[in-house]
Amino acid sequence: MNTKSITTFFIIIFQIVSLNSNAQVLRKRNTMLMGGRFDITIVAKDSLSAEQSIDEVIVEISRIEYLISDWKPTTQISEVNQNAGICPVKVDKEVFELTQRALHFSEITNGGFDISFAAMDRIWKFDGSMTEMPSAEAIKKSVEKVGYKNIILDSINSTIFLKLKGMKIGFGALGEGYATNKCKEMMLAKGIEAGIVNGTGDMSTWGQQPNGKPWNIGITNPFHPEKLLAVVPLSGAVTTSGSYEKFVVFGGKRYSHIINPSTGYPVTGLCSVTVFGPNAEIANGLSTSLMVLGKTAGLSLLEKFPDYSCIMITDAGKVVKSKNFKIKKFKAKL
Repeated sequence: MNTKSITTFFIIIFQIVSLNSNAQVLRKRNTMLMGGRFDITIVAKDSLSAEQSIDEVIVEISRIEYLISDWKPTTQISEVNQNAGICPVKVDKEVFELTQRALHFSEITNGGFDISFAAMDRIWKFDGSMTEMPSAEAIKKSVEKVGYKNIILDSINSTIFLKLKGMKIGFGALGEGYATNKCKEMMLAKGIEAGIVNGTGDMSTWGQQPNGKPWNIGITNPFHPEKLLAVVPLSGAVTTSGSYEKFVVFGGKRYSHIINPSTGYPVTGLCSVTVFGPNAEIANGLSTSLMVLGKTAGLSLLEKFPDYSCIMITDAGKVVKSKNFKIKKFKAKL
């Protein structure tokens, strides 16, 4: 688990349609926000409405970024981090409640998911420069400031306090999903009945294409990134966590760039997890958690979320579906 453990794993597949005078129009735009790429697609009654709606989505994502970013020094989360071990910091209700939900994930995963991972020492390098594993002592030291139990929330005063100096919290494993979900809710509230907001692989979709057909999402094959694992129709949220782009191999064992925050060791066993469900924030948290927990514990956790299903790809190339996998006629092509 790290600040940007999620990569773009989806291709939105649009069908070319013949639009009549009553049809809606589709507009797309991409931009860099929250440290990654956002692809925004809006279906509206005319081009002006669609472009204005995209502008509003970008403003909303920027607003969220300037609340929860831990790499921008003036955000509320940066203020929390700067006062670690010193004093509680009052935050907006929105930030407080997002932190509460993140801590819930930490509790149900026994620290497999942990927003205080932001304090982890970056001792693992995935740029080709590592020639040997870090020592066990260095790995243990790298996570000594990580620990969700040292995050103190005061709901009466809406404050967050990090007990240890040097602690940090960050939303790299929830923020994009939260932002895409908020944008979807905002667009539905203003009457935009269809669209997609894709934040570096954390995607919220709603409605249908202008031709009345479902959105089609192509999921990247983790062993052949230039190919698709599958194409699936989608209405709702989908997120993927994966490790196939950044990893090291020592002693024949593959270590991914997603780090278990409770141990300091890279996760092994799974190279990607894709989660489907109604809410991108929850799906985002689940996909990250499942990568860290592994196949058996991850599937057990998912049973607590009956509205969500997943596909796991193991390091050995096996496709594993959750019991409640809802997409019919799904066939993976590894």
